[in-house]
Amino acid sequence: MGRRAILILAGLAGALTLTLGSALGHGNEAGRAEATIGNARVTITYGRPTLKGRDLNKLIQPGQMWRLGADMPTTIESDADLDFGGTRVPKGKHVLLAHFTASGQWSLIVSSGPASHYQPTAKLAEVPMQVEQQTNSVEELTIKLESDAGNGTIEIAWGTSRLSASFKPAS
Repeated sequence: MGRRAILILAGLAGALTLTLGSALGHGNEAGRAEATIGNARVTITYGRPTLKGRDLNKLIQPGQMWRLGADMPTTIESDADLDFGGTRVPKGKHVLLAHFTASGQWSLIVSSGPASHYQPTAKLAEVPMQVEQQTNSVEELTIKLESDAGNGTIEIAWGTSRLSASFKPAS
């Protein structure tokens, strides 16, 4: 193989490495939670950051919005309308955010707008979240979606914190 061919291959390999590095972001895995809630097929897609020794309680201050996850917006997608605390959220794909209102108080927000530039006018629904502290720590952010008697629960676990919110299919 000639010197020119080797240089071209080396250049292509370098470009491929840079492209893959950019596409993978910070190396966080993608997460997905799926469930059938009543007659609605619901999917949550999110990036899974790791704590890496950080204290979750020091990462977010009261009053701040948390975009949930990493590298990409956390989204909820449904093929039917959903009801979050009496507010109808139309079927389709929306952004999920968490609002840290005060110590020990969180709410889940369903938004039509991007997480990076949240505007209150983009809020489709907001529901309070149950907050629990556990003794066992979860290193990698995990979101679960569960169905119970036709109602849905979203559970977010990271560090020793467990946040959960309920919703149901819209009637």
